[in-house]
Parts: sequence; C-alpha cells; structure tokens
Amino acid sequence: MHTKTMEGLIGARTNMDMTNVPMRVFKEARRKDDTATMERAMGYVNDFENRADQYKNTAEEGMKEEAKEAKEKAKQELEEKIEKSREERKELEAQREQARIESQKTPADHAVPNGTTSVDTAVNASDDGNMPGETAPILPKADTVEISSEGHSLSAQSTGGRTAALPDGPVFYSSSGTANAADITQSKDVKLNVSI
Repeated sequence: MHTKTMEGLIGARTNMDMTNVPMRVFKEARRKDDTATMERAMGYVNDFENRADQYKNTAEEGMKEEAKEAKEKAKQELEEKIEKSREERKELEAQREQARIESQKTPADHAVPNGTTSVDTAVNASDDGNMPGETAPILPKADTVEISSEGHSLSAQSTGGRTAALPDGPVFYSSSGTANAADITQSKDVKLNVSI
C-alpha cells in the first residue's frame, strides 16, 4: 500500500474518532443551555472534520498514484514478456535455419550402401514431377529405414513374388469371423441399407 494512502486513511479515521469528545461536550452543554461551550465544542468538531477531509483527500491522491504505478508496472511487465517472446522467436528461427542448412548438405553425408534402398527417398520425395532417384531435402531429425538386398529377397520369397488378390466388392463375415464365400459372389447384386 502506498505511504500517502496509509497516512490518509489513518489520519481520517483518527480525526473522525476525535470528533466524539467535542460532540459529547456539545450535547451536555445543550442540556445546560450553555451556548458559549456549545460554540466552542462545535469549533473543535469542525476542525477535526476539516482535518479528516484533508486526510481523505491525501488518501485519494495516494490511491491515484498507486493505481498509476500499478499500470506502469503492468505495462513494463508486458513489454518484458513481449521482448522475451521476441528473443525466443529469434532463437527458434536461428535453430530452424541451422537445421535447414544442415538438411541441405550434400547427399554424400546421407550415402546409402550399394544394394540398399533408402526409405527417406520415398518419404521425402515430392509429387511435383521429380525424377526417380531424385530426393527432396531430408527433414531434420527424421528416422530412416534401409532395406538391404537380402531383405528384398526375403520379402519376395514370403509373398512368392505376387501380391494378394483383393475382392472387387464388399466381404461379409459370419459371426465366427470367416468370410462367407457365397456372399462374395452375390455381393454385386445385393444392396445394403443402413439406417440409424
């Protein structure tokens, strides 16, 4: 809390409490019809109320200054956060630029042994008409998988050099999980209606 605010609040409260004594004297003098004492007591009451009003004004000034300081502090904190985020963004951009430069290094850095195929070539190749074997820039921190010639031969042996034939239409399964062959041949003529 601002010093002026505390001083104003304490001073106003004290002076308002101090008006109680002259007010009691005023009430007692009124019962006795002592006008001189009544006037003197009311003078003290007015003095204390004027001082309380001055302290109230001081407290208001202190609160205004405190609010102004709080706004300035919030503005400064916001500027610091903005500056910090700018620095972080510049640092991140520098890291990205460094990663981009590293990813564009010569293909000799990413050489693949003879007889192997790099999956990176297929993953990073673009569909914009690149020639076969032409690679797009390798993405930073990308995992690569290399299949050796032995792996290719094992893959060809396991499939028998053929691909599995897929049915042209939908396949219906029984409750036991087997494909229903009769339904496969008739599937071209069957219409399936689904409602929710």
